[in-house]
Amino acid sequence: MAPGPGAAGTRASPTSPPAPGSEPSARRVSLRQRLRRDWALLVMVLPGMALFAVFHYLPSLGNIIAFQDYSPYSGGFTGSPWIGLANFRLMFTEPAFWDALGNTLTITGFQLIFYFPVPIALALALNSVISPRIRSLVQGVVYLPHFFSWVLVVSLFQQILGGAGLLAQTLRQHGMQPLDIMTSPDAFIVLVTAQTIWKDAGWGMIVFLAALSTIDPNLYEVSATDGAGRWRRLWHITLPGLRPVIVLLLILRLGDALSVGFEQFILQRESVGAGAAEVLDTYVYYQGFLVQDFGYGAAVGLFKGFVGLLLILAANRVAHRFGEQGIYQKS
Repeated sequence: MAPGPGAAGTRASPTSPPAPGSEPSARRVSLRQRLRRDWALLVMVLPGMALFAVFHYLPSLGNIIAFQDYSPYSGGFTGSPWIGLANFRLMFTEPAFWDALGNTLTITGFQLIFYFPVPIALALALNSVISPRIRSLVQGVVYLPHFFSWVLVVSLFQQILGGAGLLAQTLRQHGMQPLDIMTSPDAFIVLVTAQTIWKDAGWGMIVFLAALSTIDPNLYEVSATDGAGRWRRLWHITLPGLRPVIVLLLILRLGDALSVGFEQFILQRESVGAGAAEVLDTYVYYQGFLVQDFGYGAAVGLFKGFVGLLLILAANRVAHRFGEQGIYQKS
């Protein structure tokens, strides 16, 4: 017997929305419940939090000496006289500071152009290798130099490009004028970029390889079925898949733009001269520690951190305008 109109009217439609109150409302989890639930994860991050607190956040309190005529021998933090912005005024009127800042920005811009794309290119090239054995071998070889110290890296380049190195000896054997690239101020920016590429490009490649592994392989199969060649698949699938990671690392690199390195430059500063190798990191060391003008050195370091923060905020806002998440979501 067919159901009557009354029965049909009371039957709920499969697509009809649930009546109000039919589903349990989302219950808010209290802080105590979240702590009990995630206690294992919190214990895992405690060593990292302690590391940052002891070696990063706690020493940041010492930036107060940038506003003092600080002397560790006459009272320290409490006994040193307060001089306000005098260290910063001195910094902006010091020609050596502007020379170090100019060298830092020039090297950073040069490395953004010639170093930053290298790990991406390595990841794309390695990802196209079919054999897993060859891929593992190449990956191990190219990221191994990351674990070498800068002393070893500079020594290796000295043995190859120095005045008595392999290149100079080869040129002499063929009757040509030898080159000493390691002591040439004009070639220093290319030299330090080449050293950075050799040492760290393979390590940076790992991040992009991880990003490539998240791209759906079905996209490549569908595009190949539609007639897309290798370059079109690279342009329309691979690079858009890498774009969030590229933007994130670019923002972080811009935030660290005034820190091009310390050990690499101080090892080669005497051979090429301060005019080419003096950057803000070495400038802080020579002015703050060797001269023992600790307040002035802290002022330069605080200026570096403030500019880095502004660069991160500006780059993150630009990323939001282009539809990327950046390092934090837009509120």
